[in-house]
Amino acid sequence: MITLRKSADRGYADHGWLKSHHSFSFADYHDPAHMGVGNLRVINEDRIAPGTGFGTHGHRDMEIVSYVLDGALAHKDSMGNGTAGGANAGVIVPGDVQRMSAGSGVRHSEFNHAADATTHFLQIWILPSKAGIAPGYEQKHFDTASKRGTLRLVASPDGREGSVTIHADAALRAGLFTGDERAELPLVPGRIAYVHLVRGSLHVNGMALRGGDAARLDGESRLVLDSANDAEVLVFDLAA
Repeated sequence: MITLRKSADRGYADHGWLKSHHSFSFADYHDPAHMGVGNLRVINEDRIAPGTGFGTHGHRDMEIVSYVLDGALAHKDSMGNGTAGGANAGVIVPGDVQRMSAGSGVRHSEFNHAADATTHFLQIWILPSKAGIAPGYEQKHFDTASKRGTLRLVASPDGREGSVTIHADAALRAGLFTGDERAELPLVPGRIAYVHLVRGSLHVNGMALRGGDAARLDGESRLVLDSANDAEVLVFDLAA
């Protein structure tokens, strides 16, 4: 079974400095029919105006993945990332995947320092397999060539294939497709596949999606992506 979630049906918030589409219930947007999929709880498509951002705030017991589409996002946290002498610069740009494990508690900020460019990114939250772990941070770059015409693993529980390590029963793949480019992926029985089309257009098992649309696959043996036009897509393998 394939269930389509249209972009236009997502929640939307306009805070002036921040414009955000919510795939699932978040903040003031509440829809009992869309509280998440499996252990995936948040996909927010955020646009941060120049010179603005999220001030310092806290999280706990959540795996948070950020995926920048345009512009840059400067991250600073209580673990020392993004500060002078910190382990990581904390600035993420298109092609980067950032993972922050909130665990027992972490505070951070996210900012768009550009004077004239909007930062466009996806904020993804996944429930961890275990509560109260030590907070952690990781970021890696996945260039265009590595995602061209294929589904590149970018996040997994064991960090395999050079992906970032998330402390959750989930995996995330990213791909770029156009023209005759296509991908097939066998699906594990009893799990959920969730396809979020970031931009462009493509077909998911014959169903047409446009930017911002998503498709949930239950009981399907295989995922087929084809008939694409300038598509950037994320595919989640999730615990039911």
